[in-house]
Amino acid sequence: MWNIVFYVDHRGKCPPGEFIEELPVMEQAKIRNVLRLLQEFGSNLSMPHAKQIKGKLWELRPGGIRLFYFAYIGQQFVILHGYRKQSQKAPDREIEIAMRRMQELMDEV
Repeated sequence: MWNIVFYVDHRGKCPPGEFIEELPVMEQAKIRNVLRLLQEFGSNLSMPHAKQIKGKLWELRPGGIRLFYFAYIGQQFVILHGYRKQSQKAPDREIEIAMRRMQELMDEV
């Protein structure tokens, strides 16, 4: 079983958690379901639930929501960033936010 944690910035804020909390209950339920799948299947989870974006960066795909994550130390995934899907391709701006947060965590190790 994999452990899932959410990115927390240097001020103690959790942007992906706050994003999820602001969503309607039905979308939150879809997110909980896909997080459960990620916890159970780990790095074996694939389309339509998970897709590799760039290097170590992956995206979870619950409905019209996207959550970027990566495998961290041990059997742990870190949810880095979330956004509402509005086009076929992940916007560069959203990818850059997730990549910056991932790099920040990697630099701390």
